Amino acid sequence: MHADPTPDDLTPAVLDRIHRAAGDPRRRILFTGATVVTMDHALGTLPLADLLVEGDTIAAVGTALDVGDAIVVDAAGTVLAPGFVDTHRHAWQSQLRRIMPDVDDLGGYVTTTLAGYATAYRPEDMYTGTRLAALSAIDAGITCLLDFSHNSRTREHSDAAIGALLDTGIRGVHAAMGPHFGDWDHQWPGDLTRLADRYFSSDDQLLTLRLAALATDEIAGPALAYGPGLARVAADLGIGVSVDAVFGAASSAAVLDWAEAGLLTPEVTLIHATGLTPEAWKAIGGCGATVALAPTSDAQIGLETAVPAVDEALAAGVRPGLSIDVEVALAGDMFTQMRTLHAIQRMRAVNDAYGTGRRPARITTHDVLDFATLQGARTNGLQDVTGSLTPGKKADLLVIEAEDLNTMPLNDPVGTVVLGCDARNITAVLVNGEPRKWNGRVLDVDLPALRQQVRASRDHILAATTG
Repeated sequence: MHADPTPDDLTPAVLDRIHRAAGDPRRRILFTGATVVTMDHALGTLPLADLLVEGDTIAAVGTALDVGDAIVVDAAGTVLAPGFVDTHRHAWQSQLRRIMPDVDDLGGYVTTTLAGYATAYRPEDMYTGTRLAALSAIDAGITCLLDFSHNSRTREHSDAAIGALLDTGIRGVHAAMGPHFGDWDHQWPGDLTRLADRYFSSDDQLLTLRLAALATDEIAGPALAYGPGLARVAADLGIGVSVDAVFGAASSAAVLDWAEAGLLTPEVTLIHATGLTPEAWKAIGGCGATVALAPTSDAQIGLETAVPAVDEALAAGVRPGLSIDVEVALAGDMFTQMRTLHAIQRMRAVNDAYGTGRRPARITTHDVLDFATLQGARTNGLQDVTGSLTPGKKADLLVIEAEDLNTMPLNDPVGTVVLGCDARNITAVLVNGEPRKWNGRVLDVDLPALRQQVRASRDHILAATTG
């Protein structure tokens, strides 16, 4: 029996009680009566269950939990799910959202954004874009965001991008790389040591650091391409590596070279992985590297085959994470990524089997939710920290309304989350046990001031680059 006989829902009064106990490592929040989609293979999905958060950690999941001193939240009619994990987003670009919605190809994106807009960014623009991306991610249920930050023209640009992640309270991964084009201080990768010492000295914090690189020298020259030198930098710092623009024949050859040299390890994430050869996929699976798929990016920008490589990844024994990539041309939420991948793969499966009598090898809604949560955490090197509602992991979770117009009635919880929901149904988001969205509203955001900052930043960038 619960000590609090009158549990309440997501009201300001409950939030106030939670805030008054902030900083207490023994603070307990008990969500009761929900459908709990744990994404833990051993726990599965639990109807009419409770979930206990103690401090920053998930303490227990089960039915009729007896917790005498908890702040009780009546979660009946909701689904509790792990927060989504974005494995690759260029967050600094978000004040330029949908500025090129009908981008023709990779060359058009690179020329307009990386060789154009990016060159005008000041540190304050890095801060504004990254903060907007992180706040929007929280609003849409993304509790962990890998920011592939490849526009740090000075040390101050890097500090601003990291500061934005810190200020939003998201679980952030700062993946640092130098700019492709234009003037910059060439402080990267040497500045990674300073960043590690200043911002990433603890293993028990919201932010982590990775080295970011490109697969080959085709786009921006050899200095940004992954190889023995950058691998040594990452190894010396004890951090993972995220490699972008992995697609096509040149990247396939690079993957084989990395494997032969011992540079392709479980600490390395390959982003896109579109149009790779069977030999490259065999090396990826054999070395245990992770893969971040960008379903809408591959299809919208037309990267190599334009088909997200989910079948190839699964055949190689790799369960991929999912990513947003570039909001200059794409949507910024994980629901879109899940649905796009689900639809494309099933379309291909049915098309390949059509007229043959073979049974199509379809992925499921559970698969894509796994990719968006647990596998995303593994891809970001955080599988022991987040990605599932497993006792002992950090409390990164979503409260999703299951009785809204677009979600009721709740017949299949996983199907509802993947196919029926959007950001408006996410009524609460906790990151590391702290409410970041409550009663449908992202907390601690002065929206009028943010609008002014975003518009001013965008206007500066456009004035500086387009006249």
